[in-house]
Amino acid sequence: MCHYFCANNNEMGKRNKKTADEADVILIGAGIMSATLGTLINELHPSASIEIFERLDEVAAESSDAWNNAGTGHSALCELNYTPQRPDGSVDISKAIKIAEAFEVSKEFWSYLVANKLIEHPESFIRSIPHMSFVFGADNVTFLRRRYETMRDHHLFHGMEYTEDHEVLKQWIPLIMDGRKPDEMLAATKIDIGTDVNFGALTRALFLHLTQQSGVKLKLAHEVRDIERATDGRWKVTVKNLTTDKKRTVTAKFVFIGAGGGSLLLLEKSGIPEAKGFGGFPVSGQWLKCTNPDVIARHRAKVYGKAAVGSPPMSVPHLDTRVIDGKTALLFGPYAGFSTKFLKNGSWLDLPASIKLNNIRPMLAAGMDNIPLTKYLINQVRQSPEDRLEALRQYVPTARKEDWELEVAGQRVQVIKKDEKHGGVLEFGTEVVSSADGSIAALLGASPGASTSVSIMIDLLARCFPERAKTAQYLSKLREMVPSFGRSIAADEQLCRETRERSAALLKLEGTLESV
Repeated sequence: MCHYFCANNNEMGKRNKKTADEADVILIGAGIMSATLGTLINELHPSASIEIFERLDEVAAESSDAWNNAGTGHSALCELNYTPQRPDGSVDISKAIKIAEAFEVSKEFWSYLVANKLIEHPESFIRSIPHMSFVFGADNVTFLRRRYETMRDHHLFHGMEYTEDHEVLKQWIPLIMDGRKPDEMLAATKIDIGTDVNFGALTRALFLHLTQQSGVKLKLAHEVRDIERATDGRWKVTVKNLTTDKKRTVTAKFVFIGAGGGSLLLLEKSGIPEAKGFGGFPVSGQWLKCTNPDVIARHRAKVYGKAAVGSPPMSVPHLDTRVIDGKTALLFGPYAGFSTKFLKNGSWLDLPASIKLNNIRPMLAAGMDNIPLTKYLINQVRQSPEDRLEALRQYVPTARKEDWELEVAGQRVQVIKKDEKHGGVLEFGTEVVSSADGSIAALLGASPGASTSVSIMIDLLARCFPERAKTAQYLSKLREMVPSFGRSIAADEQLCRETRERSAALLKLEGTLESV
């Protein structure tokens, strides 16, 4: 196993001398994942040298950018796909509990950064906003009622309200209720501790701090072309400067691939056996963005609906209040599509280039098992502006075409992995793949990754640096950054309350959007 961060344990207080082409840690991709991992490593081991490579000329320009994701602080308060209904009609909230707990850990770490002035102005990246679920039709109303009755008794979801009363709904979501028939079966839940997160602004703030630290280098417009293992066990990363067209090779003891949709292609280049059998299925996205300030002002919530029967999880419709660069916005979507690109700024050859002998079977099997998804994506691609407006009017009955414009969102690559029973399965989530010795790791997949990035990266460090992660110095520092570490927010109501109160105070979450 890799026992370094990567200096020896007895060299914690000084930086090893490195040549210009050596680093302890290489991070590929300048999104929220690399920013989080880099910050954790820098805090836990300040003497480690870190080099970060990003192919674009700015950080957070792909999936972390505010316009490329929903900005929901994913805490399972409103996302119905995290609470599936069992065959007997009961609702399984186990995944919701796990996600809600992980988001609290993220807020703890962000609070530490604010308290220690590593980043400033928390209101630039996180704000309070009610999270709501909204459904229509008898079956969906029954489901939402059961979901509420199951969740309300767990302390992670205390404060959640439920109603089928049209008059109450008019107070909660006036824009959605305009034009509704009085006898329409509707129901909603609302909880006020939800958040809107600008992951682009957070990522930029983290990199601003990181690049001010000794031993940390950020290289923009640098594309990683190859990753191969050296004879001494280290990794040789070949990088091309896209401005000068010059190449160089940097050697590191630990490499993290956090390149969003591009991670799969880079992971395959590493040649590690753990990467075999993984494939990717790219899905593009679009939003309708409101351009009428009067309409925007009439809605203040993140409202998630229920995906149509047979539709994939990424199709869950939602009407989102956003705050981006200090301005309130209103988005509806997502409208899915298909592209062979793995990144918004990627290549049309990304998908065919990812197909290898070791993943053909899983990809074909997953494709056969997900024919409804293929049909859904084809129908989404064929949608006309009128079709998109009709979908919007299910949530905003009075919507006018002239008040909304199309905005292209980010590219997502869903994970395909080997499965003994089916040959291959399509996963909707995140997957960390690492070598047996922990010297290289990659993050594949999408939502709720950004919201749970801190938990994911803490787990990655424990997996890749198991011996260091057991040391008293490591554990002490980690508990300083995440006070709940080693305990369960999901199992301890008092701990949950204390954690939320501390995070809310430091992140200034008591306020509302009315101050924007």
